[in-house]
Order: sequence, then structure tokens, then C-alpha cells
Amino acid sequence: MRTLTAALCALALLATGAQAQTLKDFLATAMQKWTAPFEPFQLIGNIYYVGTEGIAVYIIKTSEGLILMDTAMSQSTGMIKDNIVKLGFKVSDIKVVLNSHAHLDHTGGFAEIKKETGAQLVAGERDKPLLEGGYYPGDEKNEDLTFPAVKVDRTVKEGDKVTLGDTTLTAHATPGHSPGCTSWEMTAKDGDQNREVLFFCSGTVALNRLVGQPTYPGIVDDYRATYVKAKAMKIDVLLGPHPEVYGMQAKRAQMKDGAPNPFVKPGELATYVTGLSEDFDKQLAKQTAALEKK
Repeated sequence: MRTLTAALCALALLATGAQAQTLKDFLATAMQKWTAPFEPFQLIGNIYYVGTEGIAVYIIKTSEGLILMDTAMSQSTGMIKDNIVKLGFKVSDIKVVLNSHAHLDHTGGFAEIKKETGAQLVAGERDKPLLEGGYYPGDEKNEDLTFPAVKVDRTVKEGDKVTLGDTTLTAHATPGHSPGCTSWEMTAKDGDQNREVLFFCSGTVALNRLVGQPTYPGIVDDYRATYVKAKAMKIDVLLGPHPEVYGMQAKRAQMKDGAPNPFVKPGELATYVTGLSEDFDKQLAKQTAALEKK
């Protein structure tokens, strides 16, 4: 969690101009972890981790093919496909691709995967222009934050469902981190029990501007509404776009045959979101103070 916190602080400082380190330098450092390989594994039920050491990507096995949740940086697409094959799956069986949010570290492989598989890309309604333009909101001309543009086949709003075979995911609008930030909820089997799983989009401030010329209109209200909504959710398994969100590596190391699945941790979402909310208030105060000094 310290690694994630340090990264978020660095990004927040970049956003306020209080850090000499350039965005390019930060990304170069982050990329070392974001593109490092990680052995794929079955996480719980029909959910599998196929991401890198620093960026989470998931495959969901259904009775009618595979659902891919997010990708990583564009240069890691080959690695993601190799991880899928290592688990005994076929990349060509990907029928649906879901996006949590339209940032370069989670969208880089969409265009290639779609071209190869013909899969349907589903994303939050308000992130469609970002995905189809390949840019970061409020910083459209910054080439350091661009990614391969990709056509969105279907957009979703709060409560919309995506079904493939025997598996259904429900979209939850959780904007702030991006305008169309979407968290996805599904039920997974854990032995003879059903567990509610949430692929939480994100709730960090990161590069977003909250005051002055905000990244997008209404961003502060969006963040606050998302924190309230997420805290009220009854979730057994918290997953997210980066492994640090839910302590993936430590939990992976605890997995043993016959033992309780360490990823099952009711209440973890509320605890995590409380921390996000507190960090948000600090970043909002810092950005406000920096703006007032100008």
C-alpha cells in the first residue's frame, strides 16, 4: 500500500505543479512496475488474474466464452495474451471487453485485442469520447497520456447489465477518477458459497485537477458521491485496476489448497474508500491553497 500511496502523492504533486519531476519522468519510473511480468492465476471462482506486476487485468470464464476486464500499457498486450494462454484459454474466445476507466494504463491493448478477436467493447457512457479519442480528459493534447483510440460498441450507465453465457456483471457509475469511471459487480463461486465481487474502478485523485480549471466540470461532486455509494456496497471480494488496491500479491502468497480464500474480505471496500475520501480532502485542500497563492 505504501508504493501506491507514494505514487498517488507524486501524481497529485504533479497535478498542482509543486513537483519538479516531470510527468514523463514519473511514467518512466512507474512503467518499470507497470510492465513487469506476473504469473497468472485463478483468483476466485471463474475470475483469473492475467495482469502485470503493477496493472491488474482479469479474465472471466463463462459458458459462452471469455470476458476481458481492462488491459494494460500497449507494450504489455503480448504479455497479457501470453498469460491468458498460460491458463489454458484462447485469446480468440474473448467475446466481451469491459473497461473500468479510460486511462492509458488500462486501455493500451483494447484496439489490438478488438482487432484480433472481434470482441465487443463496453465502457461507461461518459468515457466513450476519451476511448474513441485516445486522450486524457482536460489534457487532450498531452502525448504522454495518449493511447490507441478504439471504438466503443456499447455504453453503460448505473445498473446496466452485461451478460455472457452464465455470467452477468452489473455496472455501477463511480465517476471522479474519470468521468465515466465504472465499477463492475458480479457473483463468483467460492466452494459452495456465493461471493459478491466488485471490480472497483478507482477513486484516487491522481493527475486530476479539482479546482481552478478542473479536469472536467462537476468532478468534486462526482468524487464525493462515489465515496458515499461505494461505502454502502455489500461486497465480499474487492478487486481493482492496480494490485495495490487490494493487496493482491500478499493475498496471492497466502493461497493454499483447502484454506479459505484470502481474497474474501467483507468490509475491505468500506475501509479502502474511507482512506480514499480522506486523501481526497487533503488533495483538494492542497490544490485550493496552491490556486490561492497564484
